[in-house]
Amino acid sequence: MDMPTGGPTAATAAAVSGADPIARARALIPLLDSAGPRIDAARQLPADVVDAMHANRMFRLLLPRAFDGEELDPATYVQVVEAIASGDGSTAWCMNQGTGCSMTAAYLEPRVAREVFGNPRDVLAWGQGKTRAVKVPGGWRVTGTSHFASGSRHSTWLGMHCPTFEADGTPRRHPDGTAFERTMLFRREIATITDPWQVLGLRGTGSDTYAVDDLFVADEYSVTRDRDDERRETGPLYRFSTSNIYAAGFGAVGLGVARGMLDAFLRLAGAKTPALTSTTMKDNPVVQGLIGRSDARLRAARTWLIQVLTTAQTQAQDGPLRLDDKMDIRQAATFAIAEAREVVNALWHEAGATAIFDAQPFEHRFRDMNAVSQQVQGRAAHFETIGQHKLGMPANQRWV
Repeated sequence: MDMPTGGPTAATAAAVSGADPIARARALIPLLDSAGPRIDAARQLPADVVDAMHANRMFRLLLPRAFDGEELDPATYVQVVEAIASGDGSTAWCMNQGTGCSMTAAYLEPRVAREVFGNPRDVLAWGQGKTRAVKVPGGWRVTGTSHFASGSRHSTWLGMHCPTFEADGTPRRHPDGTAFERTMLFRREIATITDPWQVLGLRGTGSDTYAVDDLFVADEYSVTRDRDDERRETGPLYRFSTSNIYAAGFGAVGLGVARGMLDAFLRLAGAKTPALTSTTMKDNPVVQGLIGRSDARLRAARTWLIQVLTTAQTQAQDGPLRLDDKMDIRQAATFAIAEAREVVNALWHEAGATAIFDAQPFEHRFRDMNAVSQQVQGRAAHFETIGQHKLGMPANQRWV
């Protein structure tokens, strides 16, 4: 990917906010690249980064147009995420998390959707945890603690995914017997927030823990996501589930981090003469081969991810996604993360001692990539699911 060379300022990035979303994202790369050490040190996105992301509408790409969103098709969207991640992985992770959350607007009453997302700087964040919601007249009583709320420090609203219960404690269930889970929405300031986020990589996501105790949430501020009987928006984007988008988006985060690492390695190879040698790295056949293989792996994984999303988008124009479409997205996304990790780790090793210094562009990408691959989207077990499906066996569809 060719990278822009403009100055790393939010003003420069914001000046192209009328351009197409991929161009807007690429214009942010210098700012994000230079901000990487600050992002890690703060363990959240600094104000200038958040401002630039908002100025370029990066958190509104999957929001319905009816609520001043861009309703971007997934194949284009992952290219935006990839570009942001080539600048900084934590920023791209927060972006994908927030944009995925914004798809909830397609299921909310329009009045509530405008309240939650009406301000251009509104962001919804959520995580997973131990929670419960008890039905009461007009709404729910919600108690619980959720973790891994990436981007919550710049969010305005939080969501809590809750199994639901009758007033007498009886679990609510769908007709098929599965637990009746709803996502409860409330203002961020209502929650009690704690900071456990001392981690190896993706430090800048500020993925905090939050809790509420016996909080009343009105019915209209709750939603069961990804169910056709609650979906109000008819555009093809909303025939993709949030699971589909999270998988594809986090795959693109991995590809972008790896692309940023490869670009930095190319610069290093042209300038560094390793100790006890008389030639630069670029003259080493081992380095040359590594660059060629790394570029091929990233291009192949990227092309496949875009291809399966394009195919699924065509299907979504006419009706719901097929199980094969969903499995393809799952497979391509997990493969993208796996390939990106292999590329990053190989480049890290070949960069030598240069790679271990904080001032160099390698170590935080190494940490971020290996944090991405530890997340549920990178589980190798997903390939078993794909294999079961291709063999005609029953397959777990929880992450499909």
